[in-house]
Amino acid sequence: MSKWGILVLLTLGNGTARWGELRRSIDGISEKMLAATLKTLEGDGLVQRTSYPEVPPRVEYSLTELGRDLMLRLGPLMDWVAEHADDMVDRDLSS
Repeated sequence: MSKWGILVLLTLGNGTARWGELRRSIDGISEKMLAATLKTLEGDGLVQRTSYPEVPPRVEYSLTELGRDLMLRLGPLMDWVAEHADDMVDRDLSS
């Protein structure tokens, strides 16, 4: 899974989001990369895309049950990375 996939999943872990919300929440992701990442995550069964027949059209993204299960397992790993990131960067710079 790419870093963008992880960031999309982490963002959707906070709840349902629309395209623009995802784009603003994930610093540095291009529209093309966001579209490709969402398509991949949807294909993997981790993200659900819901389109509403409104004018203008409204599309929302949310985690599926499988995606929520993954986030339960990924959360502790992300906490560990956040806790130790400075140590890892410092070690890499001193090499």
